[in-house]
Amino acid sequence: MTDRRLWSYKEIAAHIRVQPDTVRSYRKHGLLPPPDHVESGKPYWYADTVRAWVASRPRNRNRRVD
Repeated sequence: MTDRRLWSYKEIAAHIRVQPDTVRSYRKHGLLPPPDHVESGKPYWYADTVRAWVASRPRNRNRRVD
């Protein structure tokens, strides 16, 4: 099953339990995958993209992905 919902910084932050500014910082420093979609200058990622990124992060490889 594919989850094609688009997530903003806010949804990503809630998923990984950090503040949205932290997610913005991750993107600024190249730690976040490129956005799947940009609308009116705002980046969005598919939920599946975010989940795959979370699973691949070194400190989270053994953590459950919701």
